[in-house]
Order: sequence, then structure tokens, then C-alpha cells
Amino acid sequence: MEFQEVVRRRRMVRNYDPDRAVPAAVVDRILGNALHAPSAGFSQGWAFLVLEDPADRERFWEASTDDSEWGMGLRRAPLLIVALSHKQAYLDRYAEGDKGWEDRDEARWPVPYWDIDTGFASLLMLLTAVDEGLGACFFGVPPGERTKAFKEAFGVPEAYTPIGVISVGYRAQDKRSPSLKRGRRPLEEVVHRGSWSDRRQDPGRHVNGS
Repeated sequence: MEFQEVVRRRRMVRNYDPDRAVPAAVVDRILGNALHAPSAGFSQGWAFLVLEDPADRERFWEASTDDSEWGMGLRRAPLLIVALSHKQAYLDRYAEGDKGWEDRDEARWPVPYWDIDTGFASLLMLLTAVDEGLGACFFGVPPGERTKAFKEAFGVPEAYTPIGVISVGYRAQDKRSPSLKRGRRPLEEVVHRGSWSDRRQDPGRHVNGS
């Protein structure tokens, strides 16, 4: 599939055919492409928990949600990939000689790149799924007790944070999200060229608006 077509067709798919497993080679390609995501200092502070066995997937849903009705279509996905970030990998990497932040102070980081980079990897997995003719959705693990229960259920080390889950499978009929009625914001509304307020747009307008 052409790249522009992959981007155009990407959307969150929330219902799947439970009787069609994702081929092993495709799973490997999805995961392999995730490793090509950028990461600060090439820290690669991410990990991916792959859940394909029905019992493992059921354990995930039992641990991560109290609502048995929530996400019924998502529960039909034959493949779940939990994307986890590892902050300490970044703090340690930037304490190495070529970086030199020996104090490992988290305050040096303007934003949590460990989460951002794991998000980059997640997007590559979503796009790969589309390229393979599959549907996929990214959703979160509830914080607090649900995240704790998830980690305990799968033996996830405390240092790893689940930033989200990617469900993957062959699409089944589903309802488009009502949020899509909002439409995409136009390019001119979100892009600021040269400065936030482009004074060049209307050079004849006075300060007082006349």
C-alpha cells in the first residue's frame, strides 16, 4: 500500500473478527517496525507485551477494567500489544560519558521522552497494521489500581509504565466513533508559520481592528 493511502485509511477500529488470528509473520513485522521509532539518545526505553493466547487476553481484560461491558468489540481482537515505557533507561543513558548528565535528574527533561518515544513506536505499529490490511486501535490502561492489577497479573516490573494498548485484528462491522462528527481541524487553524499570529496575513489591518 502506498504510504499516503496508509495514512488516509488509518482510524481506530473497535470491533474484530475473533475467528481470524493475525499471522505470526505479520505480528513479527508489526513489532519489528516498532523498533524503527526514534528515541532520544537511542535509549530505546520501551517494551512490548504481546498477548495472543485467549487466556492471556482474558486475564488482561479482567485485570484492567471493572466494566465487563466496556469495549466489547475490542475484546474480540485476537492480538493485544501493551506498549510500556522505561524512564530509567533514559536517565541512565544520559548519564553516560557522551551525554554527561551524571545526576540522572528527571527535571532536566522538558517532557517525558520515554513516553513520547514509546508513542512513536505505537504509531508505527498502528500504521503497519493498516498496511497489512488489518484494523487496530490504541487505548489506555486505567491508572491506579487497574494499572497495578495489570502489572501484577503479568509480572511487569515496577519501572515500566503502560502508556497504552494496541488491539489488532481483521475488521468486523463496527460503528464509527461519534467524536468523528467534530471533523478534522483545518490546516490553517493548527499551523502557525513564522509566528503564532501571522501578521503577514492582513498587512492592511490596524491594531484597533478597523
